[in-house]
Amino acid sequence: MQTTIPTRVIAGAVLPRTWITTAALVTGFALLTALAAQIRIPLPFTPVPITGQTFAVLLSGAALGSAAGATSQGLYLLLGLFLPFYAGGASGWEHATGATGGFLIGFIIAAAVVGYLAENRQDRTVTTAVPAFLTGTVVIYLFGVPWLAHVADVSLTEGIALGAAPFVVGDLLKVVLAGSLLPATWRLVGSARR
Repeated sequence: MQTTIPTRVIAGAVLPRTWITTAALVTGFALLTALAAQIRIPLPFTPVPITGQTFAVLLSGAALGSAAGATSQGLYLLLGLFLPFYAGGASGWEHATGATGGFLIGFIIAAAVVGYLAENRQDRTVTTAVPAFLTGTVVIYLFGVPWLAHVADVSLTEGIALGAAPFVVGDLLKVVLAGSLLPATWRLVGSARR
């Protein structure tokens, strides 16, 4: 696990950069993702529910950076094996490897990608943050949809219909919200230091 949070990301700019702070933030973002997973709207035509998880994933990467953001999502995945942390209070190996298992792996990779982009200052303005968060969302789909198609034994096209198409509008709203939130947070941090 990363021992310090880079100052190039919001958590490193606001909090002391120690391994204790990093561990607390990693755990906090894992718990935030678990909480967001409980915001769940099941859809009758797909095993993938609407949740708040992707928002938490995007924020974890942007706030913590690539290593700590990915670690937070890895911890979320691990904790969900034993605790009711997955969508709707689900837990266990069968859920981690079930229809939504690819999305869970995608969360780790997406947090790393968004974190890397944040470390390179792509979270400072809406015009750069929105594409960074959109990239993270696409990464989640790239892992989730093929796995869903595999587990459901359907074509990739049907996997897209089940695991991506119904969620595009909601995910775009999450991207815009996260893409507006981080630049605003950076402005607050900047004005507080003056």
